Amino acid sequence: MSNGQPSGAPSTDDDIDFPFCPNASEKYEKIAKIGQGTFGEVFKARERKSKARLVAMKKVLMDNEKEGFPITALREIKILQLLDHENVVRLIEICRTRSGPYTRNKNTFYLVCEFCEHDLAGLLSNANIKFKLAEIKNVMQQLLNGLYYVHVNRVIHRDMKAANILITRTGVLKLADFGLSRAYKQTEKANRFTNRVVTLWYRPPELLLGARDYGPEIDLWGAGCIMAEMWTRTPIMQGGSEQSQLKLISQLCGSLTPEVWPGISSLDLYGKLELPEGQKRRVRDRMRGFMKDELAVDLVDKLLCVDPSKRIDSNKALDHDYFWSEPLPLSLGPLLSKITTSMFELHAPKRRSQWMHSRHQGQQQQPRQPPPQSDQHFERIF
Repeated sequence: MSNGQPSGAPSTDDDIDFPFCPNASEKYEKIAKIGQGTFGEVFKARERKSKARLVAMKKVLMDNEKEGFPITALREIKILQLLDHENVVRLIEICRTRSGPYTRNKNTFYLVCEFCEHDLAGLLSNANIKFKLAEIKNVMQQLLNGLYYVHVNRVIHRDMKAANILITRTGVLKLADFGLSRAYKQTEKANRFTNRVVTLWYRPPELLLGARDYGPEIDLWGAGCIMAEMWTRTPIMQGGSEQSQLKLISQLCGSLTPEVWPGISSLDLYGKLELPEGQKRRVRDRMRGFMKDELAVDLVDKLLCVDPSKRIDSNKALDHDYFWSEPLPLSLGPLLSKITTSMFELHAPKRRSQWMHSRHQGQQQQPRQPPPQSDQHFERIF
């Protein structure tokens, strides 16, 4: 016998006391699943006591943990406890559920955060929601404000994408999902971070080429992809592999060569992956067809700079003339107040297939065109 149990009986986490972790099922009532991915699941929930307070509960994935608490979850908790800004999602507390046969006798832990009614990917998937130029300015201004604060506090997000940008009903934007984020230091000694971060369609070229010494500039590439997406309504470079993503980047941003990017030859995968040659930079030409605003085109062009050392940072981006010219940034509150249903990527139609379907319909209404030549690549980018 040990702790009142037969020596052969399996131990459970109920033997462990968690005085600072309330019981999730006793304190909160789950309403619906609003997110799912490799990180786990996110639920919309209501506080049982108040009946009015809504929260988001992110389940900590424990399936691959034989012992202990996942280091990635510990890192996320520590970073969220450090950050306190209007444009960063707020961590309220950590909760757990009791162990049982359905949880393999282990406690399940949840990160309880403030609830936001929408994510940007969900809003962009709805063709009925049309953003004015001033409203897009507001989105990007809040996003860059959040990034500036995060970077000043020596944190890299490392997973910038539209689905991780939350927006409240009153129009306040929140950077969310810090599961891949980490703190960093600027020292003479090179960092050795993993480059297996950032969702592929938003991953900057330096990570695709194997860079391990990087900083906040990788988040700014994602911000550029998101800004372009505010007009295109779909991710602008949808590669199926690292190789194809590099090809799309080269076709839009120009060939990746030492002439435009000094130091690229020092990256581990440069010379090992096939990179298109002779490609001209076409960011401005392509985005003018969508944006109709030269200052917006200029900012996207600076965010999507392939050389990370020349890529504009969040501080300089916030000072860009784009945000200080007419029309000035306009709150999203009036627009979102008309929306009665939450918009999340999980519940939205796949934007890639939706875009391809609309494109197919448009082609049916037009005369047949000759097959594209090898240098006509734009259909594969947008």
